[in-house]
Amino acid sequence: MKDLNSPPAAETPRIETPVQVMFFDTDCAGVVHNIVYLRFIEIARTLLAEQLGMRLVDMASSQSFPVVVRTEIDYRRPAKLGDQLVIHGWLESVKRLRFWCAFEISRPADGALIATSRQMLALIQMPAGKPLRLPADWAQRFAHLKPPRIARATANA
Repeated sequence: MKDLNSPPAAETPRIETPVQVMFFDTDCAGVVHNIVYLRFIEIARTLLAEQLGMRLVDMASSQSFPVVVRTEIDYRRPAKLGDQLVIHGWLESVKRLRFWCAFEISRPADGALIATSRQMLALIQMPAGKPLRLPADWAQRFAHLKPPRIARATANA
């Protein structure tokens, strides 16, 4: 039985989306080009943004966009022509002005982990390119995703 006085479970937005490796994704050996993984991640990140309340039409209207500041990617196994892949994406951490999303690309047919990636994003107002604070409700919605504060050492210590 659920305790009605307990706080609601922490929300961590997650998405899952399938992709198929096409001819244009591969080199002459039928292996996926490394840059293609970033396109796969872009698809997943766009779907994740929708869950975060950043719908494409709303962003175009407000001219406020999440912009990639940093990308880290580790290639673990090659994907090949015709592979059916699944991209998992989730909101990993939230700060005041930036947030991190994480991704895994896998091949369900054999359980292979193909690639992992993290991206740091900032919300930017265009066309001025002005950084914006993240939406006010994120502080509470994603409090469980804020990194712990590290105490600064004093000069006398």
